[in-house]
Amino acid sequence: MEISALCIGLILSLGLCELNSALALNGSEDDVKQRAGLTEDRTGAGVSTQTSSVKCKLQGTTRLPVFSMDGNYAIGGVFSIHYNMHTVNDTVFVCSINTRELRFSRAMIFAIEEINNSTELLPGIKLGYQIYDSCASVPVAVHVAFQLSNGLDPEFYTSDNCSQSGMVMAVVGESGSTPSISMSRITGPFNIPQVSHFATCACLSNKQQYPSFFRTIPSDQFQAEALAKLVKHFGWTWIGAVRSDSDYGNNGMASFLDAARKEGICVEYSESFYRTHPRSRIQRVADVIRRSTAMVVVAFAAFGDLRLLLEELSLLPSPPRQWIGSEDWVTDTELLRFSFCAGAIGFGIEKSVIPGLRDFLLDLSPSKVAASPVLTEFWEDAFNCRLGKSENVLLIFNVGETLTVGFLCVCDGTEDIKMLQSPYTDTSQLRITNMVYKAVYAIAHAIHKAVCQETNSTTQCDTFTRIESKEVLSQLKKVNFSRNGYDVSFDANGDPVARYELVNWQKSESGSIELVTVGHYDASLPVGQKFRISRNLTWVDSGTQVPVSVCTDSCSPGTRKVLQKGKPICCYDCIPCPEGEISNATDSPDCFPCPKEFWPNAKRDTCLPKPVEFLSYNEVLGIILATFSVGGACLAIITAAVFYRHRASPIVRANNSELSFLLLFSLTLCFLCSLTFIGEPSEWSCMLRHTAFGITFVLCMSCVLGKTIVVLMAFKATLPGSNVMKWFGRPQQRMTVVSFTFIQVLICTIWLGLSPPFPCALGSAIGFWAVLGYIGLLAVFCFVLAVLARKLPDNFNEAKLITFSMLIFCAVWITFIPAYLSSPGKFTVAVEIFAILASSFGLILCIFAPKCFIIMVKPEKNTKKHLMNKNQSQDI
Repeated sequence: MEISALCIGLILSLGLCELNSALALNGSEDDVKQRAGLTEDRTGAGVSTQTSSVKCKLQGTTRLPVFSMDGNYAIGGVFSIHYNMHTVNDTVFVCSINTRELRFSRAMIFAIEEINNSTELLPGIKLGYQIYDSCASVPVAVHVAFQLSNGLDPEFYTSDNCSQSGMVMAVVGESGSTPSISMSRITGPFNIPQVSHFATCACLSNKQQYPSFFRTIPSDQFQAEALAKLVKHFGWTWIGAVRSDSDYGNNGMASFLDAARKEGICVEYSESFYRTHPRSRIQRVADVIRRSTAMVVVAFAAFGDLRLLLEELSLLPSPPRQWIGSEDWVTDTELLRFSFCAGAIGFGIEKSVIPGLRDFLLDLSPSKVAASPVLTEFWEDAFNCRLGKSENVLLIFNVGETLTVGFLCVCDGTEDIKMLQSPYTDTSQLRITNMVYKAVYAIAHAIHKAVCQETNSTTQCDTFTRIESKEVLSQLKKVNFSRNGYDVSFDANGDPVARYELVNWQKSESGSIELVTVGHYDASLPVGQKFRISRNLTWVDSGTQVPVSVCTDSCSPGTRKVLQKGKPICCYDCIPCPEGEISNATDSPDCFPCPKEFWPNAKRDTCLPKPVEFLSYNEVLGIILATFSVGGACLAIITAAVFYRHRASPIVRANNSELSFLLLFSLTLCFLCSLTFIGEPSEWSCMLRHTAFGITFVLCMSCVLGKTIVVLMAFKATLPGSNVMKWFGRPQQRMTVVSFTFIQVLICTIWLGLSPPFPCALGSAIGFWAVLGYIGLLAVFCFVLAVLARKLPDNFNEAKLITFSMLIFCAVWITFIPAYLSSPGKFTVAVEIFAILASSFGLILCIFAPKCFIIMVKPEKNTKKHLMNKNQSQDI
């Protein structure tokens, strides 16, 4: 906003300028006065047309300061010494004195007098003050801001700008955020610095909108984050929220709710109210609190607003609630009378000590009291008497539906203020008072830097130098000093370092409620060290156990959270984990399966190691499988002996005896390797059983594949002009077997090197299935070649026998996969042994049984003539 526009607003509100210029407007001088609505005040008989003078006169009612003193430089002060309180009929508003704010204003006077008596700060300079009462009203605060900008002179000359000599150097106040915002918008464009002691709205940190605003109390942004961490610390995820319907309450609660959402906290309700609202509005908020299920209520409210709500709640008993408070009310001793709030906790400004302040506050002689209307009102209200009256006064007033009659006694001079129990006299919890004290000293240091010079360790201050408020504003940004052990400085936003005390409303032995410091919060410390609790707290109803405030009780381990449709994330159902899965944390969002070597316990909250269960030689199943294994090996050895005994016979020679013996050897190993699966497993036995099985079966498949290729090549060799057998002789057959087997050896080596099998687990599942997959690949290849060669015109065609054996082999291992995956414990091993034995028996019976039958039973068919006779029917 530009200066000219503000001047117009200033003039219209408090002062109207009388323009004695013939050039001001077209028309006569009477027309000008009539249009402006001004009373003419001429200073001369005539007015020159070449010049014009501007004389401003304050119009309307001048609001006088409650305390004032002249000085070389004046500091303004604005406090809510009275606050609005509505009566029973909800229409008339009465101002009642706020003794706490009265203490603030008197603390400002104390600080100024202390500075005036100082030889180090502003020596030879006398500071004056003009302290106003805003009555906690924004219009009154705006009125006061204009007066502080104008001065109190009924007439003043501004020449060609809006500056005047009566302007204060700086303003201390206001106590509320909303009045402070209104005042800052008026004083800011004139570069009049405003230092608030109690306006905490985070919005005031915006230097673009409030360039001249400072404060000695931290911003609500820090307090909101601290409150959210406090609520999270005690496990409260279901809360209610009430706030003042003002800039302080609305902005503070918005910051808190944003921080609370990030912490996973849900809000059941969020209600706003203000002291000037009808009582029905206050009653509605109170009813919401009574009906709610949230145990914890976070109140981001001003003292005057919350007092009305607590009074309404005290009229009708309600369920106990744990109150969490902002600094505006949680440290106010006037509210300690509400016993149902015992156990309340919240962040307050750090306690402090101001030497000499208590004596100053109690130094109220009858003459001082009588000279000040505010002190007179305080005295009469505190001692329930009339000062300076010779007769008793009869009072008749309504309280609810009751007509009350009483007498107001005359003050007789025996009243002792030292015995008075009042927020004015209570200096045991100096918190905000110290913020006023520091604000005055900050302004004084800024003026000191503007008018004083340090020379040869002496300070010289020019009492005749007239400085403007913008110079004080410039110096105020740089102040950095300590007073009574408290540091004072401002950051780029005009904010101090955020430090709070965690206070708790605890009942004393006498039954009264007192404020107890139980922890601290320092925003300047690293993350994780900012918040600490130093002593035990008491809770609602003086309990020692932390109250519970959740929408749904925590889900125990073994269950998982499922959100309830249409409700906040803090409201959920607890569903047991499915079979085979667990959750080992409270309020777990998901369940997860156990590792392969573990399984869930009965509660499904932990994974237990699977018992070492193995196939033993002492049980029936183990004995049966071992018997078949040894029997199969013996059968292979007997078959090899038969073949060796008749190695010169045509049927043995015609079917590649070398590969046949190698096949029988590999089948013997296949039968015997199944024995390694029986008995208690160890790391070595687990590695041996799987690698032996994989290599022996590949050796077996390589031999079968070689025999199949030999059959196909032999047929090709019988065609005229074919010379193919020279490319697949015995050396090539041996190389084929070695090559295919070496690939499996390489796969097993990689498996053992990266993640070998161990008891109760396969290690790398990829390695296991790679071994099986390679065996299956060779089996399928054998089967395809055997099918292609099954109808070749030989009397004794071994390809048909290989086809049958591969059909059995593939069927067994295809069936093995689902059976293996679904079998528990030792039955997994039994399934694998069965697959090994079944496929091995299939190979030896399909390939070698027909040949042994001819050798042993039908020797007449074991002749070259019979084998070469293609016209006879095939016997095999």
